[in-house]
Amino acid sequence: MMKELVLMDHDGGIDDLLSVLLLLLMPKIELIGITVTPADCYLEPAIESTYKLLQKTGKEHIPIGRGVFHGVNAFPSEWRARPEIVNVLPMLINLPPAPNPYDLPLAVDLMIELLHKASQPVKIVMTGPCSNLVLAIEKDPTIISKIKEIIWMGGAFRTSGNVQTYQHNGTAEWNVYWDPFHAQKLLELELPLVMVPLDVTNHVPVDKAFLSKLAQQSKYELSNLAAQLWALTIDNIPSYHYIYYMWDILATSYVALEAFFTVEELRAKVLVQPPNAGQTLIHDSGHRVRIATDVNKAVFYEYLFSQFKADFD
Repeated sequence: MMKELVLMDHDGGIDDLLSVLLLLLMPKIELIGITVTPADCYLEPAIESTYKLLQKTGKEHIPIGRGVFHGVNAFPSEWRARPEIVNVLPMLINLPPAPNPYDLPLAVDLMIELLHKASQPVKIVMTGPCSNLVLAIEKDPTIISKIKEIIWMGGAFRTSGNVQTYQHNGTAEWNVYWDPFHAQKLLELELPLVMVPLDVTNHVPVDKAFLSKLAQQSKYELSNLAAQLWALTIDNIPSYHYIYYMWDILATSYVALEAFFTVEELRAKVLVQPPNAGQTLIHDSGHRVRIATDVNKAVFYEYLFSQFKADFD
């Protein structure tokens, strides 16, 4: 059976890197490339982390592209520095050096090249802002014909957002808020887009029960690595409003578990001005989009435990 082709764009956070690892473990897909957006990361260490995961799974041949576009609303610096810690984890620190990030192709150009070369339409998984994809389409609109589906972790439709900052009323989700202008352009294109918003990721927290069960299978190298990565999230958000969710991991799992998601089609638009810049608003004058609203949590969690039992020599 021919494998499904997948192109990933991420922005370097802990859950992005876990999502890279999860995609690399899926037997029925071929990951044809990874591009990195400098949003919830500093670019250089995020590319190093990405390459280390490729090495760990024996897939260094997968090309990486570097994003150079910066959104209008920066992520907090302390969140962006997380890949620096990832790169010195005991399981990763002594791997051979990553390539010079400035020798890598630009993310937009790599997207265009890989989509044109693809032997079949490609699924695009985005676990950060959508800027690289929209910029690639603006540069070469013909790539639209090679896009099978876009799965994007983004938005907050019927729930509060997770942006808490100055001149904002808390309605937006961070991946949209970082660059609301390109997010609105993506919706305007009305491509086959499934958004996995906070509405559904709020159902799947990273809690101590999950971490404890994952630690029980730490004899598996990748379970051990995944547990170490999730452990780094404990102080990521101040404790008085701390809950870390399976944001990007849930969106990525949609590739394998689509049948276990509930998806609704509606019309929505992205607001671009304060105090609700980045809000994804359901509105009759908006654009067609599909959003995930629920997931079979038992199936999802069990899938993660199973996938991270994989071993690589």
